Amino acid sequence: MSKAFPTAREPALRALFALAAAFLLASCATKDGGAPSTVGSTNASAIVTESDESNARKRAKLRVELAIGYFQQGQTTVALDEIKQAVAADPTFADAYNLRGLVYMRLDDAAGAEDSFRRALALNPREPNVLHNYGWLLCQQNRFADAQQQFTAALSISSYTDRAKTLMTQGVCQLKAGQRAEAERSLTQAYELDASNPVIGYNLASLLAQREEWSRAQFYIRRVNNGQSASPETLWLGIKIERQLNNREAVTQLGGQLQRRFPQSREALAFERGNFND
Repeated sequence: MSKAFPTAREPALRALFALAAAFLLASCATKDGGAPSTVGSTNASAIVTESDESNARKRAKLRVELAIGYFQQGQTTVALDEIKQAVAADPTFADAYNLRGLVYMRLDDAAGAEDSFRRALALNPREPNVLHNYGWLLCQQNRFADAQQQFTAALSISSYTDRAKTLMTQGVCQLKAGQRAEAERSLTQAYELDASNPVIGYNLASLLAQREEWSRAQFYIRRVNNGQSASPETLWLGIKIERQLNNREAVTQLGGQLQRRFPQSREALAFERGNFND
């Protein structure tokens, strides 16, 4: 059986990065209780109680909360309008600029996003969530050195509680930059903090498969595919890894799941044709 592993090709790397991008942007504006939030402040010295807040800040916070809801529902322009009203109410509210940056990222307006994150950092230079988001924007622009500076700055803040997410994002960015050894270190650290995250597991499995470390790759991808986060991409990677290990029963089981759950996917069609180099 051929040892060539097609995920090392550039199109597959683009697909991998796109999968991570979709996951990360979706989680960036999640409220407390869901995925890790990158909107609220984690700086204890900046925490204020309700009685400390001005009426303008209260109005701005309400608008941002509404904007987060619209953003999560995919109503991006409505979210942007709420953010504009938040900024008008309180131009010093850093969270509004941070969320505005995420909205502009979704709208593919890199200049607007960068301006927003810079404004947020000017108001609160040690806000790790903004540093994380700005780093992700820079990574998408292939400004890898600048991106790593932002991730490093976020991770250096001892009170930061979403370290796994930033380590994961840093690893994905390093992978995009071709820094595979550094990516593995970042992703491994992220996995130690959040083993249930499917993007971390998928990327680690992909990296190890490219090095033909099939058994180690199998460990990570099986955990992803045995959970609720399996996707055409993760199932396809699992199929190719199991095939390299000559686990025909596992290949058949994963292929059946792929065709049953995602029958119109590119991966399901490739499996049907027996085209494992796709």
